[in-house]
Parts: sequence; structure tokens; C-alpha cells
Amino acid sequence: MAFAQKLAMRQGQSLVMTPQLSQSIKLLALSNIELAAFVEAEMEKNPFLEINNQDRGEGSIASSPPAGDSQIEGGAPADLTGQTELETSAKSLSENLGTSIENVYPDEQDYRASVQDNAKSKEEYDSRIGSGGLQLSGAASVHDQSIADYTAALETLRDKLIAQLSIAGQSIEVSKVATDIIDNLDEAGYLRIELSAIAERLGCTEETCEKALRVVQSFEPVGVGARNLVECLSLQLIEKDRFDPAMKTVLSNLDLLAKRDFDTLKSLCNLDIEDLGDILLEIQALDPKPGTTYESVPVQHIVPDVFVKEANDGSWHIELNSETLPKVLINNSYVSEVGGKLSTPDEKEFMSDCMQTAHWLTKSLDQRAQTILKVAREIVKQQDAFMVHGVRHLRPLTLKMVADEIEMHESSVSRVTSNKYMLTPRGLFELKYFFTTGLSSTGEGANHSSESVRDRIKSMIDAETAKTVLSDDAIVDALKSDGIEIARRTVAKYRDAMQIPSSVQRRREKRAFAAAGAVSEQSSSERAIELSH
Repeated sequence: MAFAQKLAMRQGQSLVMTPQLSQSIKLLALSNIELAAFVEAEMEKNPFLEINNQDRGEGSIASSPPAGDSQIEGGAPADLTGQTELETSAKSLSENLGTSIENVYPDEQDYRASVQDNAKSKEEYDSRIGSGGLQLSGAASVHDQSIADYTAALETLRDKLIAQLSIAGQSIEVSKVATDIIDNLDEAGYLRIELSAIAERLGCTEETCEKALRVVQSFEPVGVGARNLVECLSLQLIEKDRFDPAMKTVLSNLDLLAKRDFDTLKSLCNLDIEDLGDILLEIQALDPKPGTTYESVPVQHIVPDVFVKEANDGSWHIELNSETLPKVLINNSYVSEVGGKLSTPDEKEFMSDCMQTAHWLTKSLDQRAQTILKVAREIVKQQDAFMVHGVRHLRPLTLKMVADEIEMHESSVSRVTSNKYMLTPRGLFELKYFFTTGLSSTGEGANHSSESVRDRIKSMIDAETAKTVLSDDAIVDALKSDGIEIARRTVAKYRDAMQIPSSVQRRREKRAFAAAGAVSEQSSSERAIELSH
């Protein structure tokens, strides 16, 4: 049977993912830092874009409203782009400050007169004086420097060690190797490379490297230059003259200490539980990362994208953080100026592409801000009890629930809640924090959020004593009595996620520390009695 080919026309609909649509979707997932970097890169490529640092001019159009606010009941974002232009002319300064621009120090007045007398023309005089006041000499310009120039820089770990090395009185060769060792320390103060590699690179012997390492390990902070945790703790105990054989045995068996296997440690050290408790308290007081005190990497503070405040009528006032939203404008004055000078097709095509990109960017930024505000508003609506009462009242919430309420795709909600933070009366939280799975209730009540159940488990464990340590089964029974249906393996999973040891390990640890505390209290009482006599 032969099949004949033929042409046919059909009408249909399909969604085409254009490059700009794809980029708009990606903008939703960017954090405020990533968004600022993206906008800056776009401005470098597009001459018609500019940042709105002043009042909106006649030849410019605003892009996205940099900040929006609303209440749960609704409300459109408010336009807060208006700013006051800074007056810098001499006339304006005289009127606003109530003084004359000629009211200057005598030496500056003489300088002003000399400049006027020696200027070759009025233009030169105006250029040197300027409309806003004097152009100060190099000696006087020091007063205009930023106060940050005089702020003392934070001392880094390297600065601290190099300063001690300079007065250590070592030979040139040892100092050279010690400097290399200091340069190879990580942020915690550990040396993570082999001494043989340093000796090979510097062309010296390993004995010299060992000597240089001992020099570095003698510096403050104590424990710096260690090659592992055991060596770091040992250096600190040696400094305190507490590195006895029993302490050395405990440090050699840190794996048993991590497991809270105190019975095995007692037999290895040949100590009773009270002496072992004293050793554990001493180890607990040591610093496993001595270099972090001088960490040179600046702390990156989280800037909230959304503010949530309680309004006077009891509702929640939701506002976008204008500082995290780029205020991008299209300079129409420059567009008109350039448009009349284009002659070649390539120039016209370039301008058309730039204008199209500029309009797309301003529209996308506005849409991104509106979407974040819409999602944040729905999250606050769903988690109203959390805002009032805390984590125990956090409701189970999924991305689909929010997406259905605001008539948006679930993937868009996922992108909006990535790397975005909300400042609430309860603290600063990532938007993802409010989305938790639910655990069934034993009765007819509402389901319980997994995050609130974790908080309950942690609270019960924190309230334990050496005699009231709860097993996972006991925690399950306690939660069921509160109306929470949960399996023992789920409790174990939550406990492991919070890095809480098992009941056996917790009981061992609490007994050891309780015994050590009793001995310490008894010793203090005995010393007080001796002093009284």
C-alpha cells in the first residue's frame, strides 16, 4: 500500500521559551547580591541604562518600584523612587546655611585672592575655585579624606604571627621557613601540608622545617600550627602543664570520647569516673580552632529582602527592602540625543537592541519585585500563628499550597523563595524555612509542622537530667500524648539532623559531668573550709 505525501495547514498554540523569558525566570532565583551584579553587568553593556540616584528627570522613565508595602488585606506597592537633589552651588549653600561663602579662614581667603590675581583668565579662576567653594591645597585636602582611612585595620592571624616571628631571634633560614609555614596555615590555624613538601619547595632539610614549625607552635594563640586536632589540643594542654599520661591517653582515643564510651576510657586511663570527668571538662574548655579569632575574611551579613511588621490594627505590614532592589532608569534624553545622529544600519540595529533590552530589564525587575511581595504576603497569611506565638505554631506548608493561592506555577514560587530572607518579629528567616512537611495528628486536630516537632524534641532533650534521659520510644510516647503521630525512626532522624546523640551516649555524658561537677563543688567547699581556718 503506497502512502502519498501532501501539505496541510494546522492551527495550534504552543509556549515558546524565548531567551528573554528564560532570563526573566532566572532573575527570580537570584539573591540581592547576585541581582546587583547582574544589573551592573547589563549597565556596562547598555549605554541607555542608569541608576536612579536622584529625582526622576523628565527624560527618564522608572523601572521597578524599588520598594513595595502592603498589608494582608492587599495594597499595591508604593513608589518610593523620589529623592531630593543635593544643592551644591554657592548661592544655594549661602541661602540654606545662612552664611556667606566668603566666610572662610584667613589663610584660605589669602589663597583665594592669590589665585584670582595670578589666574590667566576668568575661566582658569572659575575652574580652580569652582561653584561650591575653594579647591584646597594638598595640605588642606587631608581634612576631606574619609574617616575610614583612619580606621585601624583588623589584625589578621598572619599579622599576629609575623609580628611574633620578628622578635623571636631565629636565624634567617628558620625565619624564612617559618614565614612559609605561616602563609600556609588555614583559617583555623592548622598546617594542612606536609613538611616534606615545604622542604622540597624551599630547598632545605626537614629538620629545619621541624624547628621552624616548633617556633610557630610556640606563638600565640596557643595551638596554632598544629597538623591535626590532637596536636592542637596537646599544645594547649602542654602550655597549661596538664599534659599527663592520662590526658594523653584520652586525646589518643577521641573516637571513644565522641561516642561517649566512658567505661572504655576509664579502663584505658585507669581512672575513676570523677577523675575522668575532670579531664573531660578540661578538654571541653580548649579551643579546637585557635585561628578563627583572627579570621581575616569579613563576615557577610544577611540583608533581608522583606520586612514584616505588626500594624496598629493587628494585621501584618509587609514591605520590600528598597535597598536590595536596583533602581534602574532608561535615560530617554540620551536616547533622543543619540537617535538623531545615527546613520548606518548597524548603529540603528545596536540602538534598537539596547532599547529592547533596557525595556525588558525594567519590566522584569518590576515583575520580580511584585512576585516576591505576592509570595511573601501569602506566606505571612499562612503562618500568622507563627508570627504571633513562635515556632511551636508553625503550620505545614508546601510550595503548591502557596502557588494555588496566588495563581502561580509551583516552580516560580520555588525560585522566588530561594536565597530570599524575611525579617519578622520572630527573627530573620529564609523564605524556605516556612515550607515544612506535616505530621498527622492523633485526634481530629490540624497536622503538625515537622519544624515545630523538632523544636519539641529539642526542648524535651534540653530539659533532661542524668536520671531522666529520654529514649526515642519515650519521646514518641510523649509526643503522642500531645496529639502528634510520629514513628520512632522519624524521631531518630530528626535527632540526628540536630546532631543530638543517642540516649545511651547522653546518659553517659550527663553522669560523667554530674560526677565531675559534684567533685568540683566538693573541692571548692573543702578549700573554703581550709581558708576559713
